[in-house]
Amino acid sequence: MYLLDTASIAAISLYALLSTAYKSMQVLYTRPANGSAISAPPVATGPRPAVDVIVPCFNEDPRILSACLASIADQDYAGELRVYVVDDGSRNRDAIVRVHDAYARDPRFSFILLPENVGKRKAQIAAIRQSSGDLVLNVDSDSTVASDVVTKLALTMQNPGVGAVMGQLIASNRRDTWLTRLIDMEYWLACNEERAAQARFGAVMCCCGPSAMYRRSALLSLLDQYETQLFRGRPSDFGEDRHLTILMLKAGFRTEYVPDAVVATVVPDTLGSYLRQQLRWARSTFRDTFLALQLLPGLDRFLTFDVIGQNVGPLLLAVSLVTGLAEFILSATVPCWTVLMIVSMTMIRCSVVAFRARQLRFLGFALHTPINLFLLLPLKAYALCTLSNSDWLSRGFAPNVPDSGRKQIAVQSPRLAASEGTSDVA
Repeated sequence: MYLLDTASIAAISLYALLSTAYKSMQVLYTRPANGSAISAPPVATGPRPAVDVIVPCFNEDPRILSACLASIADQDYAGELRVYVVDDGSRNRDAIVRVHDAYARDPRFSFILLPENVGKRKAQIAAIRQSSGDLVLNVDSDSTVASDVVTKLALTMQNPGVGAVMGQLIASNRRDTWLTRLIDMEYWLACNEERAAQARFGAVMCCCGPSAMYRRSALLSLLDQYETQLFRGRPSDFGEDRHLTILMLKAGFRTEYVPDAVVATVVPDTLGSYLRQQLRWARSTFRDTFLALQLLPGLDRFLTFDVIGQNVGPLLLAVSLVTGLAEFILSATVPCWTVLMIVSMTMIRCSVVAFRARQLRFLGFALHTPINLFLLLPLKAYALCTLSNSDWLSRGFAPNVPDSGRKQIAVQSPRLAASEGTSDVA
């Protein structure tokens, strides 16, 4: 029993040290080098580049797809904008086609109907090969983009060294359930801590699928590698956003994050759909982490620490949890130090985030800790043991969409969202 107690204390103590250092550096690097809270936006010079917006769609709810296309049609962009909507063999095509008809007379819109389901990656590539704009913006069919998103992302792409850029994600159905509220907070942390810190060094490791813009010249040079990704000799069909971002970095391009370019996306509202999504993402992350290791020697040392924190940290936490549970089962002794450290770190982290975001609701993110400990950590272990499985896990399920009577969050400026959310408690 002494051995189990010692192992649990050692693992949780190492985790606390690593996590504290890692998260502190993240917060430090989220602030721009000039010390201001938000970087000054780039200034437009010369004619605006042509932008192709690609929207892959599979079995999407017609109302959600309609909202997505409406948000794209309403973009306030001074340059040429073309939209390619790719129906990837949807089984509800009759309903989807009625949404297409609403935009049939808009010369900016083109519709590609694939005869059978080939997967999101190949659906994207079908549109990329038919389009010709200077920049390519991928938008998920369950997402809506603020009217200035194309403009703000395109301004960042003025730097010829930038190959990809993403905006800030929020959950459009945040108010639906306790889970969607937690996921919305999770997205805030992923964007405004992890991605923001990585962007300090021009190396965002994953430009997320709901809204990611790419330089066409760079994209075309990587298209064959992107299309034919293999893992252990088998096609890898998911994690397209992370894989394409890593390919951009390997090719020597910068990848950036623009916090003012706000995109709202529908998130899972049941625990089962959330866990299926997380399993798919975990497999993708593990696969491309192996690929990203080759990049680290040429990047800032913080990014190496970032990879260590994201991968070694959960391992230490899992060891502490397993040994602590074993001690409790075998001796009925509560591992007090482990419990105290986890509770203390959770409350400190939630308090710091609530202060940074100026939103009290982040105190409620403490509810994510038991989900992480008892569901996500075992799920990640299972993902690591089943890396060769490329099943999307959600293809056979009906799309999880909010009821028409439920209120959706309007896409707005992060500053407005922060001011409105000051007294919002999860």
